[in-house]
Amino acid sequence: MSQSISQKTMQAAVWYAAKDLRVEQVPVPTISDPHEVKVKVAACGICGSDLHEYAAGPIFIPVGKPHPISGEQAPIIMGHEFAGEVVEVGDKVTRVKVGDRVAIEPILSPNKDGAYQMERYNLTPLLGFHGLSGGGGGFSAFTVMGEHMVHKLPDDLSFEQGALVEPAAVALHAVRQSSLKAGDCAAVFGAGPIGLMTIEALKAAGAAQIYAVEVAPSRKAKAEALGAIVVDPQQQDAVATIQSLSGGGVDVAFEVTGIPAVLKQALHSTHEGGEVVVVSIWEGEASFQPNDLVIKERTMKGIIAYRHVYPAVMALMQRGYFRAEDMVTQRIPLADIVEEGFEALLSDKAQVKIIVTPNH
Repeated sequence: MSQSISQKTMQAAVWYAAKDLRVEQVPVPTISDPHEVKVKVAACGICGSDLHEYAAGPIFIPVGKPHPISGEQAPIIMGHEFAGEVVEVGDKVTRVKVGDRVAIEPILSPNKDGAYQMERYNLTPLLGFHGLSGGGGGFSAFTVMGEHMVHKLPDDLSFEQGALVEPAAVALHAVRQSSLKAGDCAAVFGAGPIGLMTIEALKAAGAAQIYAVEVAPSRKAKAEALGAIVVDPQQQDAVATIQSLSGGGVDVAFEVTGIPAVLKQALHSTHEGGEVVVVSIWEGEASFQPNDLVIKERTMKGIIAYRHVYPAVMALMQRGYFRAEDMVTQRIPLADIVEEGFEALLSDKAQVKIIVTPNH
């Protein structure tokens, strides 16, 4: 849908409350800091965390008081998995120039003069995300962010591929933070977008065998196409099957569903001394028997988002990992984002990654 001729307003998908996402006209954002960059959004993915906010939020969306970094609270523009073209830069920006194609690293963390201030900037107590915590978002024609959040996209990667850098970064960070070594075997519980990306990251890391636990037929097919051995927990005992096929359990299991029962399955699928990496964002509590860690000397760890991995993700994409054609199942205009985007993802498990194109 075309933007207004004056370019003073634009379309954006604005979150007001759970199940209340509105496509409406909002002011086009302007640069207010010399280290800021204005981007014309070319492609923005709908993320699982977006879906959680839509269905059961707020989780990361600030309600009642502004986010300490963005200074904004709901209603906010959504969209944090995106790429686009730089159309304006502040006076002190050095990382990019007008016309550059960029992938956005949407982490809100303390920053100064165009750089994050913490080495492990994803672990700040103030953590937020551009497109979830205010400050603009990718479900709009234009958005403005600090230059520390933009990464030049290699010429041979499409904008759509650029929109996948963010979810791929989650997967790559999860694998890099795990104890997995080349030649190890792993299990991925949940073959949605992040689960499929985790399979790809495991392949890149040299995993010898990868098991994917999934019930949705289309997602099982995608996991299999990526080289995983698929286990359907509705048809067989997932734990017993993985234990049997792997000869006693996998080295590392990745939990990517946010379902309490699945956390237990992931734990029991590992061998003595094995590891579980919890990748999901959870809507509620989950219980497990601590002796399942203690007696087998297993390890459980969590990861949040990513840090310092965007260049590595893009380099792997250039080698053929995390391909858009393996992940993207639909492309829609911004005007259709509620029905054909969020509602479709809630009701149709055949969908994997839906890409929104705000400027078409």
